[in-house]
Amino acid sequence: MIPTVAPSPADADQTGSTTAAGASMPRSGKAALARFSRHRLLGSPGAVAGLLWLAALVIASLTAPLWLPFKTEDQDFTAVLSGPTAAHWLGTDELGRDILSRIFAAAAGTLGTSLITVIVGVGLGTLLAMAAAGAERTEAVISRITEVMMSLPGTVIILAVIGAVGTNIPLIMAILGVLMSAGIYRVILGQAKSLQSQLYVDAAKVDGLSPVGISVRHVLPGLANTIVVQAALIFAVGMLIQAGLAFIGFGPPLPQPSWGGMIQGASQHVYDAPWMMVPTGAVLALTVLSANAIGNALGKAPNAAAPHLPSAAARRQRAKSAAAVAATPAPNDAEAQEAPGSGTLSVRNLSVGVDSASTGNGVALVTGVSFTVAPGTVLGLVGESGCGKTMTALSLLGLLPSGVSVTGGQIRWNGRNLAAATDKDMEGIRGRDIALISQEPMRALDPMFTVGYQLTAAIRRLRGMGRTEARTEARNLLEKVGIVDAQRILKTYPHQISGGMAQRVAIALALSGQPRLLVADEPTTALDVTVQAEILSLLRALVKDTGMSVVMVTHDLGVVADICDQVAVMYAGQVVENGKTAAILDNPRHPYTLALLAADPHANDADNMPERLATIQGQVPQPKDWPTGCRFAARCQFAGSACTDPVPLLASGTGGGLVRCVKADQLAVEGMDWLATDVPAARLLPVSTATPQHTTVIEKDLA
Repeated sequence: MIPTVAPSPADADQTGSTTAAGASMPRSGKAALARFSRHRLLGSPGAVAGLLWLAALVIASLTAPLWLPFKTEDQDFTAVLSGPTAAHWLGTDELGRDILSRIFAAAAGTLGTSLITVIVGVGLGTLLAMAAAGAERTEAVISRITEVMMSLPGTVIILAVIGAVGTNIPLIMAILGVLMSAGIYRVILGQAKSLQSQLYVDAAKVDGLSPVGISVRHVLPGLANTIVVQAALIFAVGMLIQAGLAFIGFGPPLPQPSWGGMIQGASQHVYDAPWMMVPTGAVLALTVLSANAIGNALGKAPNAAAPHLPSAAARRQRAKSAAAVAATPAPNDAEAQEAPGSGTLSVRNLSVGVDSASTGNGVALVTGVSFTVAPGTVLGLVGESGCGKTMTALSLLGLLPSGVSVTGGQIRWNGRNLAAATDKDMEGIRGRDIALISQEPMRALDPMFTVGYQLTAAIRRLRGMGRTEARTEARNLLEKVGIVDAQRILKTYPHQISGGMAQRVAIALALSGQPRLLVADEPTTALDVTVQAEILSLLRALVKDTGMSVVMVTHDLGVVADICDQVAVMYAGQVVENGKTAAILDNPRHPYTLALLAADPHANDADNMPERLATIQGQVPQPKDWPTGCRFAARCQFAGSACTDPVPLLASGTGGGLVRCVKADQLAVEGMDWLATDVPAARLLPVSTATPQHTTVIEKDLA
């Protein structure tokens, strides 16, 4: 039986994908994968210990003639079956031979022949999988052959080969690799077919790339992670099988030492000299465990887009962060001390950062964020990607990714500080008091179960209802979110419904615990315009009918104008402007808000539509590159020398609005607007149309 570990197709897609049609990744993709694998190895104490042990074993074995105290065949009849002594550190065997010398002398041969199994088995299995993934007929032929190979008794074949050619260990291990390649082929085939179905592979076919080129440049990099994991595990299996063959007498010829032969000799004296079994058995066990530890480290799912269950170390670090936040004195703020049961969410000076234990520097991702969400109101968090909106929203539910935690401030909800709450405390809040609507509904829905099963299970868990009652409530929830044929949808699987329907089901799932606060992370981004309007209308009706509050994370200012009562504009981990929606959209005071509105085609009516929409030069700085002063100054058209100093969030204008800009009042008085920048001359290309008297100017894409 071959132990196999393969990452999910989604993980493979992330490691093997490209960003442009026909773009290859033989250098940058493999280099990134190598850096990623190295990071995972060094981040696992077990893998580091395994690497050190294997490296020490190989070096010691290759240099054995230079330092071994005795030759492997030297016999000391005065110390037969002795335990550890000053002359023989690990004792001697039944012929007085030094066990230490024989263990390290046999290490190189054992590891080298096991590597033959890895090269043959993993190499052949990978080649067969890549060939089968690209053609159905080829797959049918190869699959039938591998099925026959897997049905053959491997032990009988190996013993037959030994009977025919003798104990030729390299040949035997190569044949073992061929037999194992069938199982490896089955593991890699599914992932290779998944990669072959990706859009970037279709784009490469359109660009005329040959099937071989597609396999090498696009499929193989995505399989690298699985290949490395399989190699580590097969290496361990090869050592065990080789030791087993030597144990039953089919190892290297005497007097050449082997680990299996030494264990067989020790088994003859297990009663009168039990120590003989310990050194060789311990070395073999440590070597196998080292290979498995390396494979486990490489096989861990990457911390990518979605948060995953944190490790024990991450949970301990998060508990320390929660304790530190709990020990921070509460601010003298009346809003932060609201009475329990008020249903008001009050966030004060919230800071989120990377744990210093994970990176060594503790980079801040969100700093000094403050806002209030009253019952029955909707707050919009607006900003470009990388501004900290999602991190802020996830901190409200305690769902920050592993390695990230709240480092300061307060999240007051019903008299409790959620920033200092433990995971155990949050289990009673998530779903019941605060629920989440994800940007991608399929992340909330399990494709293995029907919609009805998932809704019913959530209702029973959160409300304690019986099965029949929960089924009725699930149908009522679907009808509440605007699904007409609710009874039929309950019986369907998530992949059988449209994106808009799936988003409605995700909203129903979020409502199953009757929450009082709903965190919506861009719930309309992936939907078409018509469905977007329906979802927004649904959320607006839910707020009106149930009185719950909503925190809406969005890029779309049209969504803000349609549903939000208040807006918090975020940039580079800070709130730069906060206030009533109408006041901010009609009279923005921060240059970043001005720029966002000037770049939005929906913010202007047809009569006042400019010839060219404004743009914001540059991009949001990385957290490690945040300046000490205004973080928007490098991209601001109105920046001056005063912007190099830290800027607090101060009241500006009427209506209780807050702005983080030293020139906010000046810009408001002068009525200045964000100007549309001209297209550089190098990007203009005249194109003549069919009518000679017309000339159109289009913009070249220099990306």
